[in-house]
Amino acid sequence: MANILLTGASRGIGAAARTLLTARGHTVIAQSTTGADGTIAADFAEAGSATALCAAALDAAGGHIYVLVNNAGVFEAVDIDGDEAAFAHTWARSLAINLQSAADLCRHAVRHFRTQGGGRIVNVASRAGHRGDSPNHWHYAAAKGGMLAMTKTIARGYARENILAFAITPGFTMTGMADEYLASRGGDKLLADIPLGRVASVDEVAETIRWLATDAPPSLTGATLDINGASYVR
Repeated sequence: MANILLTGASRGIGAAARTLLTARGHTVIAQSTTGADGTIAADFAEAGSATALCAAALDAAGGHIYVLVNNAGVFEAVDIDGDEAAFAHTWARSLAINLQSAADLCRHAVRHFRTQGGGRIVNVASRAGHRGDSPNHWHYAAAKGGMLAMTKTIARGYARENILAFAITPGFTMTGMADEYLASRGGDKLLADIPLGRVASVDEVAETIRWLATDAPPSLTGATLDINGASYVR
């Protein structure tokens, strides 16, 4: 059984992953912005929050964490024809939460894993990192693309030290963020672009996270698993 640090655990994919991993006997140290429901509070829009989270998580786990799951994220629109300050603010906030915090946590995880003979990182990216997103979400696609490149770099750089890195790229998943997006873009039209005929469930994504975090063979390190109903295939 593993000690697992999971971010973005208050709802959606993160909440489902927390429930599943806990049910399988793992110790999940969970993060949320507010610190509700037994999670550790960390606002990734604030500099230094990832470092503080790592210290608190290691203390809660008795000094050893074996898996990091970077799931926290925001999906906020900004119009390129709108206010310049709003555009810059949304980009900065998106990159801080969706990418920089994940990078900071990965850095701390790699350094920690080296002291205990290895560990695993699972980065929850997005289909948007491959195919882009809407005209109001450049920043989101850019951040998720950066997360995919980071995952590959970690896998190539540290595999010999038994430090493994994986990514998953969900398409639409039935979370609060996806519900809002589907409604704003015409749900039926978007669903027609998914050959499976439906969006992924949070339980499907949570099971993919669980498998990568605990059971995936080491030779899979560096891989990205798509979970989008064949709406984007590579």
